[in-house]
Amino acid sequence: MLDVTPVEMDLLLERAWRRFGPIYFRPACSACSECVSLRVRTESFVASKSQRRAARACADLRRVVGRPVTDAARLALYAKWHAQREETRGWEPNPQTRDRYSLEFAFPHPCAREASFYDDACGGKLVGVSLYDRTPRALSAAFFFYDPDYARSSLGTANVLALVEEARAAGLPYVYLGYRVAGCASLRYKAAFRPHEILVGRPAMHEQPVWQPQPLGAEAPKDKPGTDLR
Repeated sequence: MLDVTPVEMDLLLERAWRRFGPIYFRPACSACSECVSLRVRTESFVASKSQRRAARACADLRRVVGRPVTDAARLALYAKWHAQREETRGWEPNPQTRDRYSLEFAFPHPCAREASFYDDACGGKLVGVSLYDRTPRALSAAFFFYDPDYARSSLGTANVLALVEEARAAGLPYVYLGYRVAGCASLRYKAAFRPHEILVGRPAMHEQPVWQPQPLGAEAPKDKPGTDLR
């Protein structure tokens, strides 16, 4: 879909739809409900001790927000990050061309944003790229990749916290983190950002969505953040 407005994007997010470039999707498996849509309420979010530690570890990185772009530095960073995932998690190779990156990550949608992280202590080196949407009522995290050399800094966690703070500063009530899948290490970490809400079912566009609050004291998963925020 090529003409989705920011207001329409809000309505889609509320009903579990996600965007990658000009493509919109949501789970359709009738016999499975493992993909659970999750969003954080910015006004009530409380960072955990480990999340605050991650924010401190990345405090010296410079975060720059703008429109998504495609360049050699981003393609190289994506390739380095994905190669590490292939080695440590058994992912299949997934070469990223300039044209494909431009379509999936830098498509000129009015909601599209990029937050790039730079290490000025290393000459302004690009170390992380966060791709997300900004609508009238929310930020919606889509994808995040980073330099594996910075894995111990928990840059993935720091990225989510930065999105929450950006939304708070703009008066936006929600940050959508995509689908939580309890059986997937790259996706179940999202439940650690609390309190949060999960969507009940898969409402149609004419139906009112019901978001169910999850208690702050619920047990949080131990996995560190992955990168696939779909």
